[in-house]
Amino acid sequence: MASGNTGGFVMNETSQNYLIFETAGGFCGIAWNDVGVLRFQLPTKDAGATERLLLRRLPNAQPGTPSADIAAVVAKVKRYFAGEEIDFSDVTLDLGEQDAFFRQIYDAARQVGWGHTTTYGTLAKQLGAGPEAARDVGQAMAKNPVALIIPCHRVLAAGGKIGGFSAPGGSNSKARMLELEGVQLAPPKPVQQSLGF
Repeated sequence: MASGNTGGFVMNETSQNYLIFETAGGFCGIAWNDVGVLRFQLPTKDAGATERLLLRRLPNAQPGTPSADIAAVVAKVKRYFAGEEIDFSDVTLDLGEQDAFFRQIYDAARQVGWGHTTTYGTLAKQLGAGPEAARDVGQAMAKNPVALIIPCHRVLAAGGKIGGFSAPGGSNSKARMLELEGVQLAPPKPVQQSLGF
């Protein structure tokens, strides 16, 4: 069983466990192995729906009792959805066989703190890639296995537009999470209907 640490992300093949738990935002799910967090499921209104979404990606995971480290992450998530400023950048992740560039993108996204946002293009530029890599950043965010812990909700489209969000509730969930952090998204400017003369 090979194990290695690559840029703060550890890869290992071990048993997978999960827990569904309630927060002020709904029912969340977390899956882990002996190395770290494998997946995080953003809240839905129903524990069964959250469990189905989580198991769709990790069909072999079994319900488990969290270690002290995982229990601490669960407590942080509960505090986050209760409106407390939380930093998840110290959570150990196991991102499996993620592409090296995606791991770089995730590492950069983890540096975007509470109440701040960035754009796909800015992250690409920060990584030394050209503007065409903004699409890769968007794809990495859409495939983020640990949303919230890697704060993809803080990564916006060009011009500060909300962009897509693959979690339950789509871009509305993204906007609610940003509002929870005090980020005010500008409403779209009204389209001029007539000159009004």
